[in-house]
Amino acid sequence: AVVSTQSTGEQDDITMRYGGIVNCGMKTLETLVFDNAALKELPVDPISENVPRQVKEACFSRVDPTPSASPSTVVYSTSAMRLLDLPESELQREEFPSYLCGSKNIPGAEYAAHCYCGHQFGYFSGQLGDGATLYIGEVLN
Repeated sequence: AVVSTQSTGEQDDITMRYGGIVNCGMKTLETLVFDNAALKELPVDPISENVPRQVKEACFSRVDPTPSASPSTVVYSTSAMRLLDLPESELQREEFPSYLCGSKNIPGAEYAAHCYCGHQFGYFSGQLGDGATLYIGEVLN
């Protein structure tokens, strides 16, 4: 094994190369610590029924993710995942795409669809939020 210290400017990483990268203090998807402050601080839809409708006076609607039959990882960013203290070995786990697509729930995560509005095709579309992208939670590290 070769151990080296690399300075990234903000954080010093100890890298051990022996069949993968191991970083001190790294987590797994199951050990992430969630705060989910947005769901505590911003209005959440009191109606739990998940049907198409106008959501009044709320930023989020709580939802249960719809599982995917055969999820796969197309691409990932190791630098973005490092912000969550997740090592590359965690991103290469067979079940990694299942956690991010909703087939498996991440412990501590709180899933919600974000209500938003905007322009589509040159016209103001009013309220949108089809749940294609979900709030999973906010990780403390």
